[in-house]
Amino acid sequence: MGEVARALDRAADLIEQADGLLVTAGAGMGVDSGLPDFRGPEGFWRAYPALGRAGLRFEEVASPRSFAADPRLGWGFYGHRLLLYRRTEPHPGFAVLREMGERMPHGAAVFTSNVDGQFQRAGFDVSRIAECHGSIHRLQCASPCADAVWPADELQPEVDEERCLLRSALPACPRCGHLARPNILMFGDPGWVSAPADAQLRRVGAWCEQVGRRLLAIELGAGTAIPSARRYGETRAATLIRINPREPAVVRPRDVGLPLAAAAALSALRQRLLDRGFLASGINFAARS
Repeated sequence: MGEVARALDRAADLIEQADGLLVTAGAGMGVDSGLPDFRGPEGFWRAYPALGRAGLRFEEVASPRSFAADPRLGWGFYGHRLLLYRRTEPHPGFAVLREMGERMPHGAAVFTSNVDGQFQRAGFDVSRIAECHGSIHRLQCASPCADAVWPADELQPEVDEERCLLRSALPACPRCGHLARPNILMFGDPGWVSAPADAQLRRVGAWCEQVGRRLLAIELGAGTAIPSARRYGETRAATLIRINPREPAVVRPRDVGLPLAAAAALSALRQRLLDRGFLASGINFAARS
């Protein structure tokens, strides 16, 4: 039996022994759903060639300064992302995580640094999802004029993808009429309205305390460059399964690292749990290539 197979068996043991599942997810979780990987400027520029031609890095565009300097460029980038996330279907691994949590006494909760709303779309309990960097599906005033946010549901951006510029009207704050922006923690962002994320974190933190010493974290696609999800699982959960094709190493001997992509690892784990009778058949799992 190979090293990865042994690690999968050990991970299945941890899942069977857990009372609650804490899912911690970074950008790699969405790659198997077809979402772009912004790792390094090359990955960002492949997804947004117009910004590559201009030599703009992700850190420069994903900043409140981009909205101040050129709001149509800022909204060209975020408007395109909003439309992309709305039409993206979560890959089948999300359903596997839900299935695992449903077999545990305390169920599952989510901590994610992603802003895409994929866990809500996949049917996870919205009261147990913490989005530490906010959500693209909420808006706030760019000033901000108040500590308030509102849904982005009515926003239908029209984007010139060739130039990455918003063609439709700029969204405005309903209170002051000033420019609106996504309720996302950007780079160098003292104006982010954190109240919704703070409330989410309190609820998920209280749930973690309730589960106690048999809380298992499954971390997916969370790198060390922005380690929010890695740190949360390490500090909150008694045991951790780290799923990451590039950075799977774990520190604690009781934890397990799997050098696999999210969908592939969850497919393999599900098969082991089916064989053991922990899960029941029913999900049509077909990992995307």
